[in-house]
Amino acid sequence: MNDHPAPTGAAPRRRPLRHVLARRARALTEARWFALSVFVLIIVNAALLGAETYSGLARDWRHWLHLAEHLCLAAFTVEIAVRACAHADRPRDFFRDPWNLFDLAVVACAFLPLVRENTTVLRLLRLARVLRTARFLPQLRIVIVAVARSLPGTVSFLLVGTLLLYVYAMVGWVFFGEANPGQYGSLGRAALTLFLLMTLDGLGDAVHAGLEVSRWSILYYASYVLIASFVLVNVLIGVVISSLEEARELEREHSPAPDTPSAPVPMPMPVPAQAQAPVPVPEVDLRTRIAAARRALDDLEAVLPPLLVTHPPEPSVLTPAPASAPDTAHP
Repeated sequence: MNDHPAPTGAAPRRRPLRHVLARRARALTEARWFALSVFVLIIVNAALLGAETYSGLARDWRHWLHLAEHLCLAAFTVEIAVRACAHADRPRDFFRDPWNLFDLAVVACAFLPLVRENTTVLRLLRLARVLRTARFLPQLRIVIVAVARSLPGTVSFLLVGTLLLYVYAMVGWVFFGEANPGQYGSLGRAALTLFLLMTLDGLGDAVHAGLEVSRWSILYYASYVLIASFVLVNVLIGVVISSLEEARELEREHSPAPDTPSAPVPMPMPVPAQAQAPVPVPEVDLRTRIAAARRALDDLEAVLPPLLVTHPPEPSVLTPAPASAPDTAHP
């Protein structure tokens, strides 16, 4: 116990202002109503962007639409500022989150003079705000992350598919170029025809047209459909599914565990001393006690033979004793 209390005149240590600001801003951004308000604001921004596509509505409500757009931009600016304040104690953590970087880029680009003067770029930028809904929808966020992680596998798939299209387009141009110039008259037309056949659209008409040229064309179309429509497509589906599983694992690692109400823990009843179970002895302590007991038994055994145990006599002493015993028993 401390017998020397702190002096009453000492002032309590105050936390830095940035820590207080970060704590309050973090409590605000983690509130459910804050996320719901930003989500509604994104939907309203998307509705305003869609309303501008109607010429009559855009002409009659032009002033109000521009005012609503400025209000949305101001609200988005306040939101990203609050999120930045939530990381005031750790500024680097704000830039480590890719969603924070995306939101900052979308909001900051709207203030650039080059973007504000170009209507097309400004509308595309406003359209990018709709993608921010993925921040508040975990399932949509998982899908977007899965698509991003599947890009390396998709690039490999595209390379294999391009090579397959090139080979089969050249073979098709050689065999069907003169008979069917509309579909196989050049390498580009043949590749476009085969790309459409990958979806099995118009396969029957293509097979009938090929049979008029040669009966062996059935092997050409059958092999292409098996490789392109079944093998390659299934490989692409496998790549996307594996990326989706990886995205779900990442989401589980980064998302905090849900706060589930825990059941009240019942208080243990007092147990009498006689009924209490013996405390388990550690294994090392038990082995030490056994070794000590063995040493004690060895010491006791070393003391007992002279007192209680009579060792058998030497052979020279024991030889006459058994002979005299039967003589005294039978006179």
